[in-house]
Amino acid sequence: MIVLLSGGLDSTVNCYRANSEGQIQLVLTFDYGQRAAKREIESAKKTCKKLDLKHQVIELPWLKEITQTALVNRDSDVPVSFDINDGELIFETARSVWVPNRNGVFINIAGCFADSLKADKIVVGFNAEEAVTFPDNSEEYLAAVTKSLFYSTEIRVKTICYTTDLFKNEIVALGKDLEVSFDDIWPCYFGENEPCGKCESCMRYRAAMEMEG
Repeated sequence: MIVLLSGGLDSTVNCYRANSEGQIQLVLTFDYGQRAAKREIESAKKTCKKLDLKHQVIELPWLKEITQTALVNRDSDVPVSFDINDGELIFETARSVWVPNRNGVFINIAGCFADSLKADKIVVGFNAEEAVTFPDNSEEYLAAVTKSLFYSTEIRVKTICYTTDLFKNEIVALGKDLEVSFDDIWPCYFGENEPCGKCESCMRYRAAMEMEG
């Protein structure tokens, strides 16, 4: 298996679950110039060290160059302190942090490694909560990508996710069962010394943690 690990809640829990299911040949983390790149890489390295997994960072400087959204562009404001349950508002905030075809690029790069290493699965970290506003987090997207990889990889790599149908609090619960080290997770869009607690990623993480005690 190849695991895509950003260091956030979803990918970290999926990494632990994949590790319990079978052999992970490689863990990939991507640096595309995002604000939290350094903290995400540090977080991913901690998880890989704890699980004794091979880890590689892939730099994608060109993705930063074509991206004007707030996750990358420091001149744009990341939305903070808003109602994450506001159905209309979250579609607007999602657009402000959308990175062009990010998951598609990540999965296809992972497909190259998987085909080379004869790893028949790519594990990603998606969730049902954010699939509402980010369609590349959905089960439909997973199925479509797997169909594409059927044609573009010799060993017909499959893309899987253990949390696609779970909400954030359910992912926290699964993480507790898997004895995930939550201290190693970086849940924030920013890369400061501490999570900001105000961006959408932080707010969803905090709400999930509170729901699960």
